[in-house]
Amino acid sequence: MYDQHYGFTGRPFQLTPDPHFYFESATHRKALSYLGYGLAQGEGFIVITGDIGAGKTTLVGHVMGTIDPSRLTAAKIVSTQVEGDDMLRLAARAFSIPTDGIVKAELLGRFEAFLHSQARLGKRVLLIVDEGQNLSVSAIEELRMLSNFQLGGQALLQIFLLGQPEFRDLLKSPELQQLSQRVIATHHLEPMSADEIAPYIQHRLRLVGWQGNPGFTAGAVSAIHRATDGVPRRVNALMSRILLMGAIDQLTVIDGSVVAAVVQDMGEESAEIDTVAVAAPSAVPHAAPEAALTEARPVAAVDAVPFAEITALRDEIAQMRAQLNDAAPDALTGIEARLAKIEAMQAEQDEALRRVLTLLVEWVEQSAAGLDHSQAA
Repeated sequence: MYDQHYGFTGRPFQLTPDPHFYFESATHRKALSYLGYGLAQGEGFIVITGDIGAGKTTLVGHVMGTIDPSRLTAAKIVSTQVEGDDMLRLAARAFSIPTDGIVKAELLGRFEAFLHSQARLGKRVLLIVDEGQNLSVSAIEELRMLSNFQLGGQALLQIFLLGQPEFRDLLKSPELQQLSQRVIATHHLEPMSADEIAPYIQHRLRLVGWQGNPGFTAGAVSAIHRATDGVPRRVNALMSRILLMGAIDQLTVIDGSVVAAVVQDMGEESAEIDTVAVAAPSAVPHAAPEAALTEARPVAAVDAVPFAEITALRDEIAQMRAQLNDAAPDALTGIEARLAKIEAMQAEQDEALRRVLTLLVEWVEQSAAGLDHSQAA
C-alpha cells in the first residue's frame, strides 16, 4: 500500500533478492574486486562468505547480469544439500548436459566434452555454487575433481563458492586441504557502516521514482542502523514497515521517533511469549502447585490469539486460583499480565486496520471522483 501512497513505481525494500536494486557498499566493492581478480586468473576457487541477509545472492545476481555470454558461460547451483554424485548431476544440469539414466563415468565424459566444446568457441566456463555451508565433504570434493579438467595446461572450469560464515570453518577441515590450496581469493561480506545507510535507502528509493517524499532525518537513519546492525535484509524489512506506518499516518517526514515505534512494534510481534503451564483444574494437585504450573501449554503468538481463547484462559486462571487457594499468586499474576498485553496489542492492531481501511476508502472515493470528472470533460 505504501508504494501507491508515495507514488512509487514499485516496492524498493522487498526481501526477495533483486539484482536491479544492487547497491555497491564498500564491502561489496571489495567482493567484486576479488571476483574480478579471480576471473582474470581463470582457475581455482573464489570464496565469498557473509551473514544471513548480507547480500550474497544479490551480489551473485549482479555478477551474472554483467557477464558477457559471448566470452563466459556461467551457471548457478543453489540446492546444495546433496552428496558427491548428486552434486555432479546438478552441475551437469546447470549447463544443460543430459543426466537421466547415465552412469557417473559417462557423465564425467560428457561434462569434459562440454568444457572442451566451450574452449573451442573461445569461452570460459564458470560455476557459481550458493549456500556452500550446506555442502557435504563429498560434494565439495566432487567440485574439486571437476576443476581438474584442463586443456593445454589451462583450467576449463572455474568455481565461485558462496556461503555463510561457518563455510569458512568447513573449508579449513583436514579433509578439504586440497581444495583449500586451490582457493585463490576469499572475502567476507561485512554489514554496512553507519554512513552507508542513508545512501543505501536513497539508492533503492530513487529506483522506484522517489522524489523526496517521505524525507528521512539524521536521527531516523541512525536509529535504522542501530536496529539493523547494517545488515541489508534487516534494513529492508524495517524500511518496509516504516513506509507502511508512514502511509497509514500520512507522514511526509520520518524521524527517529517513527523508527523507534516501528522497532518496538516489530519486537513485540516477533518476541516469543514464555511458555506457561495452564493445566486443567481437575489435574492440578493441591500438594504441588509449582509442579503443576511447570507443565507447559504454549500460548500462541500475539497476532494469532483470538479473544475467545483469552476469555477461556482467564476462566481457567480463576478456577486455578480458587483451587490452589492462592498457593502460587506470583505465577498466576504473571500470566494475567501477559494476557493483558495481548489484549492491548489486539486493540492496537484493530486500530491500525481501521486506519488502513479509511485510507483505502478515501483513495477509492478520490479515484472515482477523478474518473467522473474526466468523463464529464
